[in-house]
Amino acid sequence: MPAGPAPVELTGVLVGFARALRASGVAATPDRVHTFVRAVDTLDVARAQDVYWAGRAALCSEPGDLARYDRVFRAWFTGQLAPPRTRDRPRPTLRLLPVPAGPEGGQGRGEPDGSPAATASTVEVLRQRDLATLTEAERDLVARLIAAIGPNGPLRPARRHRPAGAGALDPARTVRQMLRHGGELRRLEHRVRFPRPRRLVLVLDVSGSMQPYADALLRFAHAAARARSGTEVFTLGTRLTRVSRALREREPDAALRHLAATVPDLHGGTRLGWLVKDFLDRWGQRGMARGAVVVLASDGWERGDAALLGEQMARLHRLAHRVVWVNPHKGKDGYAPLTAGMLAALPHVDDFVAGHSLAALEQLAALLAGRTGGGERA
Repeated sequence: MPAGPAPVELTGVLVGFARALRASGVAATPDRVHTFVRAVDTLDVARAQDVYWAGRAALCSEPGDLARYDRVFRAWFTGQLAPPRTRDRPRPTLRLLPVPAGPEGGQGRGEPDGSPAATASTVEVLRQRDLATLTEAERDLVARLIAAIGPNGPLRPARRHRPAGAGALDPARTVRQMLRHGGELRRLEHRVRFPRPRRLVLVLDVSGSMQPYADALLRFAHAAARARSGTEVFTLGTRLTRVSRALREREPDAALRHLAATVPDLHGGTRLGWLVKDFLDRWGQRGMARGAVVVLASDGWERGDAALLGEQMARLHRLAHRVVWVNPHKGKDGYAPLTAGMLAALPHVDDFVAGHSLAALEQLAALLAGRTGGGERA
């Protein structure tokens, strides 16, 4: 690759990859992303190994980042998911996807034909596309990218302290240590409160009006359930169904097949108010929603009593730590929440976010992990 500033298209591809990496839980800070872009600028972008090692050296800061990096790199640049990491892992070998020529294919823009950057340019375009407009092949690629997000839920302060090398003084352990040494103070003991996972509950509308987005949202829920044990998932249709166990299967496609056999009301109607009440009566009030982050994904089309939905959302808001409403239509130009269901629910929602694209789902993952300032306040 010739010396000089990286092309604008290539920079966008690399920054998009860093965004996806950040959504998966890797702390890809702006300064690290800048280092990554500069490193790739001095290497041969046509060599997949050069791009791989430049990103790994610049963007990963701890051993736990490596498996996430491998998974996102393969999904972003090849459309494949990384195999389980082994101790004697060979160097990455990438199968480049065919990219059509023209303005979206990477050819004719100064990028080598078939290079990782050219392949990822198509992925970067797909990030912003409405999920309802994708072709079958594009849906397959987006499904792999959603599986690579691995959304981590939020954390909460723990009640109990743990021993630590620094932090607040631990009087009890300090005194016990003195008694073991005949009253001599050899060192001061310290303690800290390590954060613990906060429960994450996803309630997904799978009615007919949500059909173009239901598959992507369910795959997002599967990624969340795989990333953190204890994540609870429910579907809303003509009835409320708990699908947490079905989504704990390792492979996304197998999990969705299991879910389809579990949920008999896919793409039917829905009465949001009654079903939210059912969730609170059977699970939420008893403890599942208490102190949790609850995500409701729905377009807000209420076929029942909108006033009941407002009452139940107020009840949910009192129980939960945070309520996030994901509406696929919010990301579209000219949208306004004017349906009766949305007007009743929004006063009791902490964050109102879009869910119509891969980029929107990445932003949702960052919001749940506390890496962004939140969506639009209702």
